[in-house]
Amino acid sequence: MAEKKLSKKALNSGFHRWYYGNLTCFSQEHMQTFGYLCSMLPLCKELYADDPDKMAESMDTYRTFFNTEPQLGAIIVGVTAGLEEARANGAEDVDSETINGLRAGLMGPIAGIGDSLVFYIIVWNLFAYFGMRFLYFKGYDMGTKAVEFLVGDIGNAIREAVTTLGGIVIGAVSASWISVKTSFALYNEAGEAYMVLQEKFDSVFPGMLTAIFVILCWWLMAKKQLSPLKVMGLLVVIAFVGVLIGFFNPGLAY
Repeated sequence: MAEKKLSKKALNSGFHRWYYGNLTCFSQEHMQTFGYLCSMLPLCKELYADDPDKMAESMDTYRTFFNTEPQLGAIIVGVTAGLEEARANGAEDVDSETINGLRAGLMGPIAGIGDSLVFYIIVWNLFAYFGMRFLYFKGYDMGTKAVEFLVGDIGNAIREAVTTLGGIVIGAVSASWISVKTSFALYNEAGEAYMVLQEKFDSVFPGMLTAIFVILCWWLMAKKQLSPLKVMGLLVVIAFVGVLIGFFNPGLAY
């Protein structure tokens, strides 16, 4: 069987779909997932034109959550285009888990770099199009050559390194942007607080409540398979009940 090779037409179509449509059907639950699906559609159509079942299986890979800085993030889309081509040609070590592991590991670091570099007006638009196009095709080239690195000990080391880096970025973002504190305190007859719970938490483990809530959200989504919308709804309920019983203080004044 002849080796399958993505045509320039299909790659250009995939790139332009990502450029114009990376926020397609954007929502807090899915972010750029459907934009990614739209970008991969012409590539999978060409690679699996003779096998609709394999095409459906391939497209199902890209239904998982994805969100990054879209300009630099074009390189991730290009890499997966190359990996998809390798999978279509029978590469045994390139499967849905490998592709999604790479996507999940890179989207955080790429977002952190891209959000700090991208700027607006003329320079932004020039970089957005030509920079994204360069990264997309460079990612495709890297993806076609990446199979050898995904096999054996080297591949495992790369995946673990990428996963670790992604975890560090997520941890840093959580610690910097999320702050959960309690307003619960015990008062004496004079109305003076003699025990402030948050101060006790801070003396033992600063940021304890923040860590608990972040781990809880991860556990619910990763282990219990709850959708982000359901987790956000649960957090609203917890916050509402916490305010009612005096455990949280939203700091609102009327």
